[in-house]
Amino acid sequence: MTATVRAGVLDVAYEAHGPEQGTPVVLLHGFPYDVHAYDAVAPLLAGRGCRVLVPYLRGYGPTRFVSRHTPRSGQQAALGHDLLAFLDALGISRALLAGYDWGGRAAGILAALWPQRVAALVIADGYPIQDIAAASQPADPQAEWRYWYQYYFHSERGRAGLAANRQALCRLLWELWSPTWRFDAATFERSAAAFDNPDFVEVVIHSYRHRYGLAEGDPAYEDSERALQAQPRIEVPTTVLAGGDDGVSSLRGGALEAPHFGAAYHYEAIADCGHNIPQEQPQAFAGAILQRLGLA
Repeated sequence: MTATVRAGVLDVAYEAHGPEQGTPVVLLHGFPYDVHAYDAVAPLLAGRGCRVLVPYLRGYGPTRFVSRHTPRSGQQAALGHDLLAFLDALGISRALLAGYDWGGRAAGILAALWPQRVAALVIADGYPIQDIAAASQPADPQAEWRYWYQYYFHSERGRAGLAANRQALCRLLWELWSPTWRFDAATFERSAAAFDNPDFVEVVIHSYRHRYGLAEGDPAYEDSERALQAQPRIEVPTTVLAGGDDGVSSLRGGALEAPHFGAAYHYEAIADCGHNIPQEQPQAFAGAILQRLGLA
């Protein structure tokens, strides 16, 4: 079932599964994906009594900004505040949060800044909080070439390219980031419809410029961005998943990620899986959530 709720600066569209009084679990998609990433995960959780909520992020699908005057920011703090407002709007005091890519970042930010709202965390790709102050430092060349699309978005040519070719470009990213996932045209097209949101291009471009210090942030999130620059540890129980065949995020290993997390931290690499873990390996993703809930 798809519903909409006024949550802060957004009217957030979301899917809901499972009993209304079940344990709240929020599943968060990334770029360039949408709620369909969880089509196979949500029923597995709902079948175990969870109340599963899957929102479209700002700039995706039916989610809309309330005011035309709100900056179409894609910065990390905006994603965290959106998630906090979503929980508040639905009257959820505490939930398990799970996500990857942008969604994992939103979940990780909430866990870092408002840990009392997070029962546990299941995220992909490692520590999700951007170190913007260090963003100008070069990475290993093998990592740099994977980020070509980010550098492309830094230019006006990239903005125009995303606007003109959003489906073709996003499909290319799916293929590059999940080289062993054989998805069909219908699977991609279900998610690609979400990229027709009128704010998609502006939100995406701002996200990939702000994280490198190339665009100003929304002043409404300045205090939170300042707190995130301290690279706070995430102290809630956390499972970090990594796709063994991920074509964009390097497989760093659990020991390198561990200093960013507190108690009850667990790292797991998933074989035969790329960047889009919940859609490629839904049983593994759902299993990690159920393990954190004590339902495995």
